[in-house]
Amino acid sequence: MTKLASVYKTDYVQSLDQHSQTNLNSSWVNDKGAWMTNIILIAFLKFIFNIIPGISPELSWTLTTLTYNIGSYIMFHAVTGVPFEFTQGAYDGITLWEQIDGGVQFTATRKYLTTVPIVLFLLSTHYTHYAPFAFFVNLTATVINLIAKLPAMHQVRLFDINQKPEGTTD
Repeated sequence: MTKLASVYKTDYVQSLDQHSQTNLNSSWVNDKGAWMTNIILIAFLKFIFNIIPGISPELSWTLTTLTYNIGSYIMFHAVTGVPFEFTQGAYDGITLWEQIDGGVQFTATRKYLTTVPIVLFLLSTHYTHYAPFAFFVNLTATVINLIAKLPAMHQVRLFDINQKPEGTTD
């Protein structure tokens, strides 16, 4: 069997494995309350940054946006695979974002998770009174997070980050 045929066979088998059972790693984002939990998390971050002495309200908005975007990026785009053993490697090479809704683009969940950083960016730039430094920090964090969510970036690995090792057929 040629290497190309082997790759196609491996991709086909992996696709069958992924659709054989519910993915518990990504199904929670469609559950009741998951969207509200996201908003509560942002409000909690804002509250924590507000009560730290010496942090201005403007800085607390920037820190909230920065923390949310970094956490969201790590959670959805940096970590691959699933923490459960029963999937037998079906999701080893893909991120949580790629697992959501079976990889289908433009679902309600993906639209919501794309909209939240944008709204948070707009809120933080408004409440920082459009200060240039805060605007740049907020814009940079938001753009990096949004670029990773683009359909063109689906299963794209930049600089071989999160790349499966050569020769693995999981």
